[in-house]
Amino acid sequence: MSQPDPSTVRFAGPWTHRDIHANGIRFHVVEADNAPSDGPLVVLLHGFADFWWSWRHQLTALTAAGYRAVAVDLRGYGDSDKPPRGYDGWTLAGDVVGLIRALGYAQATLVGHADGGLVCWATAALHPRMVGSIALVGSPHPIALRQAVLRNKAQRQALLPYFLRYQVPLFPERALTKNGGSAAEQILRMRSGPAWQGTEDFADAAKQMRSAIRIKGAAHSALEYQRWAFRSQFRSDGRRFMQAMDVRLTIPVVQIRGELDPYVLPRTVDGDVRWAPERRLHTVLGAGHYAHQEAPDEVTEQLKALADTTD
Repeated sequence: MSQPDPSTVRFAGPWTHRDIHANGIRFHVVEADNAPSDGPLVVLLHGFADFWWSWRHQLTALTAAGYRAVAVDLRGYGDSDKPPRGYDGWTLAGDVVGLIRALGYAQATLVGHADGGLVCWATAALHPRMVGSIALVGSPHPIALRQAVLRNKAQRQALLPYFLRYQVPLFPERALTKNGGSAAEQILRMRSGPAWQGTEDFADAAKQMRSAIRIKGAAHSALEYQRWAFRSQFRSDGRRFMQAMDVRLTIPVVQIRGELDPYVLPRTVDGDVRWAPERRLHTVLGAGHYAHQEAPDEVTEQLKALADTTD
């Protein structure tokens, strides 16, 4: 089966596709056709094995509410560049800062799911002046996540087998892309709530994820995020990163978690209060790990409330 061209993620719709150069590479970003050029900026960052399409519902809804919402294909994904390196927390935070500046802003609200949420945490800690507020969907603080894996058997069993499986070379890439990318759909199905799985929206999301992960270099890049997150724990750069992350945020923070999320457990998310003492936790009933897709209207309302608090 041939690999999809990167341009296949540029779906037609009520939005505009753009290329933005930032931090030394090219990013594919998407914003709604009627996006206000001077509206408050909201940057949407997807999670593992996904791409900008994950935010299709929020992209148009936030724009209708007066925000300039921009969904990004992260480094290595979709139609963004796929360089051989740069999948560490320092560089990823630099990517977001570069994007904010390239879009003509001095500050933004950041919204991230899973790995995208970790980029939000990193950007807020390393570049605090550039971030007005953050929203995390199924994405605990990286130190809270590390502590939970070490101390909480249930969280360790939910997450660690995947991390370990992704550390070996070549095999994980082949596993993600074989059979038309069926592994991406399996991840989506395993971690989402049952109510969403029988819908056309789920089928559409699964179809697009299966195609996007098969784009040349996308699976390898996705796994490099996971590999750095794991391997850096045993290296000096990882220790320095965790030290830099060990700061209390004073900006508004909302943590959104699906009630049925089997991947990020409640006790893990509870640990976030150490680094975001004023954070607001919102639980989406009946949803799993993909709350922003499973209950888009409810999540969008939380994001609008957060963005309204940003100076």
